[in-house]
Amino acid sequence: MPYIKQSERPKFKNALDNLVKELLEDPDSMAGNFNYCVTIILKHLIEKNKRYKTMNDLIGALECAKLELYRRVVGPYEDEKIGTNGDVS
Repeated sequence: MPYIKQSERPKFKNALDNLVKELLEDPDSMAGNFNYCVTIILKHLIEKNKRYKTMNDLIGALECAKLELYRRVVGPYEDEKIGTNGDVS
């Protein structure tokens, strides 16, 4: 997880809460809408500082967020389902 300081988190809270609320309004389009939001955020960040380091850092952040999601959420969920349904042979 991106463990930013507790003192830094409140400045993002309202915007993120509102974004999540909007994304949850249409579950069928949630993934596509999320992808759109991430793409627009990345586009704006790159436009403000267009250089390879910025792009590389953002790709790294995306990859780490993906891995952390798997480690903290998906992996434990899969373990739970193995317990419920049995492992694959």
